[in-house]
Order: sequence, then structure tokens, then C-alpha cells
Amino acid sequence: MENEKPVNFTYMGQSFGDMNDDSSAFSDCNSDRSGEFPTASSESRRLLMACVSENSDDLIRQLVADLESCSIDEQKQAAMEIRLLAKNKSEDRIKIAKAGAIKPLISLISSSDLQLQEYGVTAILNLSLCDENKELIALSGAIKPLVRALKTGTPAAKENAACALLRLSQIEENKIAIGRSGAIPHLVNLLENGGFRGKKDASTALYSLCSVKENKIRAVQAGIMKPLVELMADFGSNMVDKSAYVMSLLVSLTEAKTSLVEEGGIPVLVEIIEVGSQRQKEIAVAILLQLCEESVVYRTMVAREGAIPPLVALTQSGTNRAKQKAETLIVLLRQPRSGNVAARESDVSV
Repeated sequence: MENEKPVNFTYMGQSFGDMNDDSSAFSDCNSDRSGEFPTASSESRRLLMACVSENSDDLIRQLVADLESCSIDEQKQAAMEIRLLAKNKSEDRIKIAKAGAIKPLISLISSSDLQLQEYGVTAILNLSLCDENKELIALSGAIKPLVRALKTGTPAAKENAACALLRLSQIEENKIAIGRSGAIPHLVNLLENGGFRGKKDASTALYSLCSVKENKIRAVQAGIMKPLVELMADFGSNMVDKSAYVMSLLVSLTEAKTSLVEEGGIPVLVEIIEVGSQRQKEIAVAILLQLCEESVVYRTMVAREGAIPPLVALTQSGTNRAKQKAETLIVLLRQPRSGNVAARESDVSV
């Protein structure tokens, strides 16, 4: 098995070596954004009273019963109110799960009514914010319906399904189940074609899932390197850091290195070292170092792209870790090449 060389930083409570704590590179997927669902004033008052009361058990039991109503409108109303109850109060999340809401909500995720599906996805997302509920949600069969919503749902349903899958992936054994359920290609599609929130949510979910090697392979096979390179090249996207950190997990794979080069990633990474932020420069040089460590061909490409001058500048003005990586990479790029290798390199094109 190939040795993993993760770029070092801390994310979501996990330490990834010695890089600075860059958890802020990702916007953690929290509860759904307020204002998605309209509510009538009387319904809002009823919900508000339930939220502030000491005991909302009776309302929760009624809402859970309404989830299995024959009326789609009643199901929508119940799912909406459960979503709102679960949004901010951890104790209500536990009460709702214990009242038996999870399985009927999962059934709603498979509804042909896209609004009802969206409400079900969002309620499951909010319930998954509670650690005590994650295992129950996964064991109740939520993963495959969430993946279907990620594929066919409304834009909001896709975004919230990505967030819910991220939450479930915080249980290590779920990462493989989520990958094998077909989530990775749909997350890559959301990364490439979603709105700004969708891209953020997809990158965060992919980052979590791609700590597992088989999911890395799935992501590369799904074409992830193309949108990653494009987002890294767009400094106005606010996605440079997030995309680079996902790429840093993948580039340990030979297939990922090949795809990165084919998609034009080398000049993008060199540009980041030239004009990016200190954090962006550090992650870019770390990726290039992984790319070049075992390949004279890639070293040649990086050198020809003009990487050495900005790397030298980085050794003088970067963070301590960036300086160390830049110095190591400069040594690699300046190593002499044999004639046979040089001949092979002359045939390489990107």
C-alpha cells in the first residue's frame, strides 16, 4: 500500500501532522440556513412556544405521527417543524430521534415530491448535528437516500445532503459505506457545477471522505482534479484553500499526480506560490513537493514553469514550514538529470 503523506494541519478535531491549524480553510457544514421555509404566523407561534417551553415532548410525538400521514401537506408541515426544532437545540435533536422520527424522515428523502424530499434531507441534517444521532441515522438506512437526493434533489437538498453525509462520515466506518454508495461522483459534480455554498459543502464532504484511500481513487476516477485545478486558479472563488487541501489528500496517488498534470495544475500551483496568501503558498509548495519527490519528469515540468524564483523568495519570506518545504523542493529541482531521463522528458507534453 502506498505510504500516505498528508499535508499537515488540523481539521474537525483531527491532527494532520505539523502544519498550522488550518481548520478555517473549511466552512464546517452546520444546520440549514434560516429563511429557507416560509411559515404561517400561527404555526410560527406554536413552534416558538414549543421551543421555549420546558417540555416539547407532546408536540414532538404529534409531529412524528404526522410524518406518516396520508397527506403530503401534513408531512411537509411536520418535517418543516421538526427541522426548525432540531436547528438550534441539541436537547430537541435527541428528543426527536428518541421519538422515532428518523426512519419516517428517511422515507421522505425518497419521495418523488422534491419539496418534501428537501424538507426530509434538511431535518436529517439538523438531527445529524448531534453526535448521539449519527450512528442511529446511518444504521436506519439514511446513506443511500441521501446519495439519491445528492443526485436528483433541489439545489438546497443537494447542499444539505452533502452536509448530512459529512456529518455521518465523522464516524470512521461510515466513510467506506458512503463511498461505496456512490456519493463521490455526485459530490464531485456538486463541486464543479454547484453554487458557492454547494462547492463549499462538497469540498468539505470530499475532504472528510478522502481520508480513506478507496474514496481517493473514486474521486480521481470521477474527475475531481479538473474542478480542483479550476477553483485553485480562480482567486476570486474563495475556494483556493479548500480545493488545495482536498488536492493535498489526493496527490499521494499516482493517478492523481497524472491527472493534476494533465489538467494544467503545475502552472496554477506555481502561480499560487508567486501571488497567493501565506497559507496558500504553504499548501501549494507541499503539493508540488509530493508531485516531484519521486519523479524527475515532473521536476522538469515544474522547473520549466519557472518555479525556482518564487520558491527562492518563499525561503526568505514564508512561514517556517513553507521555507523548509521550498528549500527541499529547490534541491530536487536543481538535481542533475541523466541523458536518458532528459530524452524521455523531451517527449512529455501537457
